[in-house]
Amino acid sequence: MPHNALAYTPPTDRLRSRYVPDYQGAAFCEMPLPVTTEPWPKFGGARLRDLANDHYDAACDHLRARIGAKPFVWPNRTLYFFCDVHADADAWRRSLIASGGVRWFGAGDNDYELSETGRTALFVIAGDCFDKGPSNLRLLRAIKLLIDKGADVEILAGNHDMRTLVGLAYLGRKEPRFAHLFVRMGKKTMPLFQEIRAEYLEPGDTSELSEAALHKLLFPDEAWFREFPEVAKGLVPDKKIGKELNRIREKMVELPRKCEQLGMTLGDIHRAATRALELFLHPDGEFHWYFERMDVALRWGSFLLVHAGVDDVTAKLLAQTNVSGANTWFHRLLAEDPFELYHGPVGNMFRTKYRDFDHSFTDVGVQHMYEAGLYGIVHGHQNILRGQRVLMREGLLNFECDASVDCNTRKLEGLRGPGGAVVVFRPDGVALGISADHPHVKVFEAARVFPWLTIA
Repeated sequence: MPHNALAYTPPTDRLRSRYVPDYQGAAFCEMPLPVTTEPWPKFGGARLRDLANDHYDAACDHLRARIGAKPFVWPNRTLYFFCDVHADADAWRRSLIASGGVRWFGAGDNDYELSETGRTALFVIAGDCFDKGPSNLRLLRAIKLLIDKGADVEILAGNHDMRTLVGLAYLGRKEPRFAHLFVRMGKKTMPLFQEIRAEYLEPGDTSELSEAALHKLLFPDEAWFREFPEVAKGLVPDKKIGKELNRIREKMVELPRKCEQLGMTLGDIHRAATRALELFLHPDGEFHWYFERMDVALRWGSFLLVHAGVDDVTAKLLAQTNVSGANTWFHRLLAEDPFELYHGPVGNMFRTKYRDFDHSFTDVGVQHMYEAGLYGIVHGHQNILRGQRVLMREGLLNFECDASVDCNTRKLEGLRGPGGAVVVFRPDGVALGISADHPHVKVFEAARVFPWLTIA
C-alpha cells in the first residue's frame, strides 16, 4: 500500500466550505487541491494510529488538559507557514497557490501577484531550502521574487541551510572544530555545485590542484578523528560525538561517489564551492540576501515558530530574554563561532528531533516556555507522510508541518504525485493544514480546543 493512501477514514462531519482557501491559479498547481474539510486534530483510534506508525494527532481533550486555562494568544493577522521545500521550486509554486496568498496567471516562476489577503499576510519560510531537490538556485530566486513583489517574508534557519553555510565558510580550514564541515554537507549538497558549475563556470574551469591535494584540502585527516572528541567535549553530547565520527567516515566515502554519479571530479566540486562562497557569503553575491535575512526563531502570539524545536537551555533563554535574545545569540555565534552555533543549544533549535543524543528538553524547559508565554511550537524538520499533524510533545502543543513536499523525498518515501503544503493561520483563530497527501483541508478551530483563547 502506498504511504499516502489512507485505507481508513473515520466518520467525520465536513465543515463548511468557507474554510477552503481561494486557490487562485489552481490550473498551474499540478496537484489535487482539497475542496472539502474535516476537523483537526483528527483522532481516529488505534487503527488510524497504526497506519501512521505513530499517533496521527493528539485528542482534543489531551491538548486541552495539557495547556490548561493558560492565556493562549492568537494574532489577528494571516500567517502562511512553509518549510522543508528542499530545492524544489515547483513544490514551492504549488505551496504558494495552495495558501491562497497569491494569484497565479501563467506557467513561469514570476507569473503571479499577491492576493488581497497575501498583501497583508506574513509569509514564513521555516528553513531547509537547500539540498535534496533539483533546483536550489531557482528556488532561491523564486523566494526573492516573492520578496520583491512586496510580501512580508521571514526566513528561519534550517539544519540543511546552516550546514551549507558553515561548509562554505570554513572550506579548507584544518582546525579540529572546522576540518570536517565541508564533508559534513554531504552528498545532498553536491547537486548545488552541479547547478553552479553549469550556470557560472566555463567548460574546463576546474581546480588546478592534484587529486591528493584536493583530498587533503577538503577532507579531514586521521588526526581529526582523534582531536575532534576533545574540542567537542562539553558542547556536543557524548553519544552524539561518536555518531558524528561515524557519520563523517561515511560521508567521506559517499561524497566522491556522488560526484562521480554527477559527472564531476573533486576539482570541479572545489571550483564550484569556491564560486558558491562568493555567491552566498560575499556582500555583493547574488544570494547573500538569504542568509542575511535569516533568524533562528519568530514569536507569533503564544507560538514559537522555528525549524525544529527547543531544549532546556534555549527555553530558559526565551523566558529571560524572549525570542529576540535567541536571535541575538544566533547572530553572534554565526559571526564568531559557527561550530558552537551548529552543535550547541541554539543549533538544537534547527536540529533537534528530541532523540537521546540531542540536547535535553524536560519539564524544566516546559515550565520556562510557559513562563515566556509560549504554549506551542510550529515547526518542520521531521518529515511526515499524510499532511501536517497536531500533537503534544514534552508538554507543548506542536504543529508538525514538514509534509514531504520535495520530489526526492517523495520518491524515497514512496509518495505519489507532486508535493506541496502550507499551514494557514487565519486571524479568526483557525489554522488550515493543506497538503498534497491528504484529501481534505484540516481545520483547527482554536476556540473549540481552547475556549479561553484570546485573539489580539
